[in-house]
Amino acid sequence: QVQLVESGGGLVQAGGSLRLSCAASGRTFSMSGMGWFRQAPGKEREFVAAISGSGSTTYYADSVKGRFTISRDNAKNMVYLQMSNLKPEDTAVYYCAARRTVLAGTRQDRYDDWGQGTQVTVSS
Repeated sequence: QVQLVESGGGLVQAGGSLRLSCAASGRTFSMSGMGWFRQAPGKEREFVAAISGSGSTTYYADSVKGRFTISRDNAKNMVYLQMSNLKPEDTAVYYCAARRTVLAGTRQDRYDDWGQGTQVTVSS
């Protein structure tokens, strides 16, 4: 099992930037594909971005492509989500998740461990 703790959320104006961080402990971090998901009020949780264990493969939701960047530092057991040009529709609770495989993935049901989430609010 992997324990995940997100940080870095907050309130930002439209067009601004935030960097989310996720600290992982437990299983060998480099063996875990990692993902970011988000859930807006009244909506289902959705995929945002994912990265493979080595960092060589990344996937993005169409809605964030070109604005968000996922990265990881295996030496520090950290995964990041750099968010730029934020829009009000990016407002959500953002969750970090880990897989028991090195592969990145876009499906929530392929992730085994989840953090508690961090709130991101983008004002217009």
